Amino acid sequence: MKITDEHLYHGAALTQIAEHKAFTAINGIRINGELHRSAFRVNDDIGVYFKYATKPTPAHREYLFTFTPTHLADLASLKQTHSRLFIGLVCVKDSEICCIPYSLLLQMLVERRSRVAGDEVSTVLVTAPKGKKLRVYMNSPGTKGKSLTQHLVARSAFPDELFVD
Repeated sequence: MKITDEHLYHGAALTQIAEHKAFTAINGIRINGELHRSAFRVNDDIGVYFKYATKPTPAHREYLFTFTPTHLADLASLKQTHSRLFIGLVCVKDSEICCIPYSLLLQMLVERRSRVAGDEVSTVLVTAPKGKKLRVYMNSPGTKGKSLTQHLVARSAFPDELFVD
């Protein structure tokens, strides 16, 4: 089997999970009968959905993570079978994983969609300013250079956040 970028970048995150003291198992997840390349079950009830971006944009140093209606449907399906669900946003060039709960993604989507109707594809942005927490947010629709609420994520939160009740 050939090694893909997903194997490399998701594998780096999965290794950190496997090294955690509360870790017991990682399994692939089937969605609609197909093994999903980005979704994993950790221990018994934790779902993790990974996305990766290799480098930030030159202009604003933002990592872009696109969520299509299919991605969002997959996440909604995962939430039905996992009591806890997280999205791991792998920022490759900065060697960081910005881990957010599914509930935060939903909160950001509600905030953006309250300002614009019919958003088919949603983009989550992450910045990794040196010596500071990661910032995760969406842009304000129709306004250049203005973001919606920025959420701070500790660089050390992953993978601990997965295992905290």
